[in-house]
Amino acid sequence: MNKKPIILGAIVLLAGAAFAAWYFNRQPTDAHSLVLYGNVDLRQVSLAFNGSERIGKLHVQEGDRVKAGQVLGELDTRTLQLQAAQAEAQIAVQTQALQRLKSGSRPEEVAQSRAQVAAAAADAELARQQLERLQSIRQTTVGRAVSQQDIDAAQARQKVAQAQLENVRKAQQLVVTGPRKEDIAQAQAQLDVAVAALAVLRHQLQEAQLKAPIDAVVRARLMEPGDMASPQRPVFTLAITDPKWVRAYVTEGDLGRVKPGMPATLSTDSHPGQPLQGKVGYISSVAEFTPKTVQTEELRSSLVYEIRVLADDPEDRLRLGMPVTVRIALDGNAATAGGKP
Repeated sequence: MNKKPIILGAIVLLAGAAFAAWYFNRQPTDAHSLVLYGNVDLRQVSLAFNGSERIGKLHVQEGDRVKAGQVLGELDTRTLQLQAAQAEAQIAVQTQALQRLKSGSRPEEVAQSRAQVAAAAADAELARQQLERLQSIRQTTVGRAVSQQDIDAAQARQKVAQAQLENVRKAQQLVVTGPRKEDIAQAQAQLDVAVAALAVLRHQLQEAQLKAPIDAVVRARLMEPGDMASPQRPVFTLAITDPKWVRAYVTEGDLGRVKPGMPATLSTDSHPGQPLQGKVGYISSVAEFTPKTVQTEELRSSLVYEIRVLADDPEDRLRLGMPVTVRIALDGNAATAGGKP
């Protein structure tokens, strides 16, 4: 005798009886509260160094709580420090050059230029006197004692001496007048360039420290000291624990019953009988298909609306992705853990 049809029929009867028992014994829908099921969600931050250098130190591990501004890691900055020292020396050189131009000529330099003019004037006068003496002798001797070649050489020496005199006179004018405004402006611009280069290096030294942008918990440490850091490679992933919310979904029929600011209680399996307080913070204006995390075979084609229930979790019980039962008080009073007002 084939027993398979009998066993199959028995299974069907038992399943039907179980469904009937659930259907007739289920709790009626509470008109004062709405029960939803969702998961804990929070924002995360991926932190990466701005520079490309080897990581020198990392100060925190997974699970550590960090404060805003806390240094989480540092790059190897020995090269940057040497470059900064070089830039500081260059600034010192440019500063002295600019100061020299602004100060103008020293009294000793002016006196030296005057002495050079006097010497050049004496040489020019000596060359003139020699030329006149040779010309006088030539006239007296009717050209027999002094040749024309000697006269030409004396005239050339006089011209050279006179040119040298004009040269040192112009140099004296430059010494007395001092540097041009354009030279001072050029030296100032070169100093500004050196200062800007040092500012860039100091900024890079500051960026070599990876700081927490907000109070958070280290969720993942993705690199280690000695690794080559870059802006494209995150070093830490931080979980921002405030705000923290539960992502849930309501059907179109319940959408009109939920409004922002409504109080709610949040229950978890890890802390039964110890619900947390919360309130509705966000209601999506766009419908979407039921997510896989909450869908059933019958609801796969149904449309729902996402809501976020902000959680008040001072003891940090909730964890990312944790399933939570949400009871929203529709009458304005906080719903109880059992769903009754």
